[in-house]
Amino acid sequence: MNKKRPVLKIGKYEPRFPLIQGGMGVGMSGPVLAGTVAKFGGVGTIASVGLACNSPHYDGTNYFEANQLAIKDALKKARAISGDGVIAVNCMVALTDYELHVKASCEGGADMIISGAGLPLKLPAYTADHPDVALIPIVSSKKAADLIIRRWEKQYKRLPDGLVVETPKYAGGHLGVLKMEQVEDDAFTLETVVPELVEYLKKEAGLDIPVIAAGGIWDRQDVEKAFELGARGVQMATRFACTYEGDASDRFKQAYIDAKEEDVVLIESPAGLPGRAIRNPFVNDYLEGHVKSKPCIANCLTHCRYKKTRETFCIAQALVDAFNGNWEEGLFFCGSNVVKATKLERVEDIIRELFE
Repeated sequence: MNKKRPVLKIGKYEPRFPLIQGGMGVGMSGPVLAGTVAKFGGVGTIASVGLACNSPHYDGTNYFEANQLAIKDALKKARAISGDGVIAVNCMVALTDYELHVKASCEGGADMIISGAGLPLKLPAYTADHPDVALIPIVSSKKAADLIIRRWEKQYKRLPDGLVVETPKYAGGHLGVLKMEQVEDDAFTLETVVPELVEYLKKEAGLDIPVIAAGGIWDRQDVEKAFELGARGVQMATRFACTYEGDASDRFKQAYIDAKEEDVVLIESPAGLPGRAIRNPFVNDYLEGHVKSKPCIANCLTHCRYKKTRETFCIAQALVDAFNGNWEEGLFFCGSNVVKATKLERVEDIIRELFE
């Protein structure tokens, strides 16, 4: 890169490049993608949510137990690919079995836990037996980061090892805000939050915690811009989904390659939160008010409209359908940059383009 590249040190871990591959469920960022990213110098991330669905441990009735085993299997497979690379697991706070995801990840040998979709206020308690595991909350504002830091310091004498700032304006999947109008709000952009948070950490809190910018990161220009804002690392997901090493089906990847700007839409998910997805027959029907019911796989979310009212659909099943390439029935979550995906790429080539 033209300018000096920052060093991203998170806890005891220092990847060769200041890059985290974002967690994408259900199954999209599995062991092959995460292991390959780690092998070539980034932080490879396994998304823990829904791994049971495509696991041999799942018999249709034992979802929670099977998911813990699937997390450990995925970590073992990723580690075999990555060698001594850095492997993280993304665990969503909004899951009913969140604590079990975190503990299975630690027991399975994860180097880091990245945690969003809610405030991970109890995360240090769940990882107390694994002090070397780095803890990285995902936040959308300085206020959220401040609350986490104060709570962790007071209750656990622990600080975050890093903070991911994710902007809803360009991110994929669930967007980290509660209301649809907040998605485009400048108060939640990287340009606003990253410098504000960096300033707060350095001058107000007196803490040396790296900030990682996420949402809308695609090329070297985006990376350099994030560093200029004060971030010491970037997190990128959508571009990695459309790689040869990506764990999703070929049909899923083709949906990314085919997506045009008018195909990228915002929906209110069954979790009651804004999400970004590709318009397909299933999403089209949903936006028009014609809901195709999908039976609940498990009581996986703490807040789910389908579970309470049967008004929407099982989001886990819809994401599994997409992962497996069911274009008619799946929910294809994506970031806004999906329109830039025109072909399959290799992880090594992407990382080289960004940093070498």
